[in-house]
Amino acid sequence: MLTVAFLANEFPSPIERYVSDEIEELERRGVHVIAGSVRRPKEHADLMPEVVLQCFEPSALRRAAWLLIRRWRRIAPLFRRIAFQGNEGFRQRLKAVAHTLLGACYAEKLEGRGLDHIHVHHGYFGSWVGMVAARLLGVPFSITLHGSDLLLHATYLDTKLEHCAFCRTISEYNRRYVLQHYPRVAPEKVFVLPLGVEVPEPGDFRAELKAKDDPILLLAVGRLHAVKDHAFLVRACANLLARDVAFRCLIAGEGPEHSRLESMIRALDLEGRVTLLGHVQPAQRNSLYAKADIVVLTSRSEGVPLVLMEAMARGKIVLAPAITGIPELVISGKTGFLYEPGSIDDFVARLLFLRAQMQNSIDPHELHAHVLARGLHLEWIRREARMHVKQNFNRHKNLQLLAQLFLQRIAPQTESTPDESLVLQQI
Repeated sequence: MLTVAFLANEFPSPIERYVSDEIEELERRGVHVIAGSVRRPKEHADLMPEVVLQCFEPSALRRAAWLLIRRWRRIAPLFRRIAFQGNEGFRQRLKAVAHTLLGACYAEKLEGRGLDHIHVHHGYFGSWVGMVAARLLGVPFSITLHGSDLLLHATYLDTKLEHCAFCRTISEYNRRYVLQHYPRVAPEKVFVLPLGVEVPEPGDFRAELKAKDDPILLLAVGRLHAVKDHAFLVRACANLLARDVAFRCLIAGEGPEHSRLESMIRALDLEGRVTLLGHVQPAQRNSLYAKADIVVLTSRSEGVPLVLMEAMARGKIVLAPAITGIPELVISGKTGFLYEPGSIDDFVARLLFLRAQMQNSIDPHELHAHVLARGLHLEWIRREARMHVKQNFNRHKNLQLLAQLFLQRIAPQTESTPDESLVLQQI
């Protein structure tokens, strides 16, 4: 039986359910998975980590240090990289030394368990921990790169990519970025395999045309973090208010930006129009999607957002910035709409365009067919969006492809399978 250690910075995490999904799919394929978390998990779940690196005793540190000494040659290149190469600052190099010791702790916890492979979700410091452990144990390791871990926080990523057996990333944009910025990485070891969502049974995606004065309901779902830039959305709502546009905006999510956003909403006189809902459980999001006219995303950096997949799978109109891998999901004018990143004017203009499409605001002397054409246009986009998600961002299909990728790369098969060719087409 194959044994794979799966490490995340925090596991389980309510906003990273895909890690649990991937572990469960590998276990269904007969792989023994040792789930690990660098940080102590905040919430309880059915699938809890076997290894938590924040919970170790002083004796574990002594054993880890001894392991580093005994197998120094295996990790000496990493220390040379920390000390003499690259342009990282002193603080980053010091952190890398500490993370190397943490990697030795991880290796000490995994030693003797018949380990074949280590996989790490995200390219943050947990991937350095996993890489160190893999080298100390003499097994290969791999990483999944999402968005910010590649584009914003790529410290020592050159070394991680050099030493990984393969890298799975979630968009063609990310793969091109890796190959352009890290030319020493062999193209054949960088795979594109998107995340996915459940696609519900098809329903009636036609939305009733709204009266001219009916408020349009905007919905944003995501962590209240600076990179998600909900402040941009609040300022855009202030712009709508200044134009005397009838609207409501719901923001579902929690995070460090909550207090700042509350202050902005009060200062811009948006109370009653913009509502912070706090954390909303996945099961409760369906009712929010059902009510929303437009699902919006205003992030400054992303991978390929699951929230947009969820909305599109339910036939919702989405509006998002034309950044990173988002245009692979939101094909402007076909599966949704894109706006110029950072431009409130363009964002608001797109909202007003969509509002006009949804409202019966044509002069009553005009032919009713014009009104009907507007509704049919959006209905077509809703259906195209749902089909695009079903074909390319389908949770069940993509989990199967990921498991097949692991089986091929960790334990190469003598016979190819239909799934194998599908994975190879991602390259």
